[in-house]
Amino acid sequence: MATASPTHSLLKPEEQDFLDSLIRKHQGQPGMLLAILEAIQERQPNHYLQTEVLEYLAVRTGIPGSQIYSVATFYALFNLRPQGEHTVCICRGTACHTRGSRTLLERVKLQLGLQEGSDDGSADKISATTSDKKFTLRTVACFGQCALAPVVEVDHNILSHVNERALEREIDHLRENRDEAN
Repeated sequence: MATASPTHSLLKPEEQDFLDSLIRKHQGQPGMLLAILEAIQERQPNHYLQTEVLEYLAVRTGIPGSQIYSVATFYALFNLRPQGEHTVCICRGTACHTRGSRTLLERVKLQLGLQEGSDDGSADKISATTSDKKFTLRTVACFGQCALAPVVEVDHNILSHVNERALEREIDHLRENRDEAN
């Protein structure tokens, strides 16, 4: 393995040790990069992949940074920006769209106070976090659960045949539980 460059001094020694142990654990295994990226993101409090970590990973594994970035941006489960405490992910695939996912998306944006233009993509590609960092609203092209359309994932739980009222209650429930915990 290559030696980390001085640009990686932004990472704490314990972060470097964690990354090095992940690399050793998965070295040479099929799906190594996916497994490592998933473990990194899961460990990070805001569930995202920091640029410095991706750069360190490239140096330590010898995998080109462009390839790591391509993988991190291809899969919808990876995030390059900090995520909210709760995530709401709405499917925008054809089956979900024809069964009302666009209406669900607009309703959630209103409920969470996310303004137009607060996303980083087109009207159908959204990743936006509320100003209080409690919720992240995202869209995906397809969950592959078309028979259950419209499909929404809330905190990694798939909900099927979702309607506006049910989704609104789900978000309200998350807010209530958070408020009770504080």
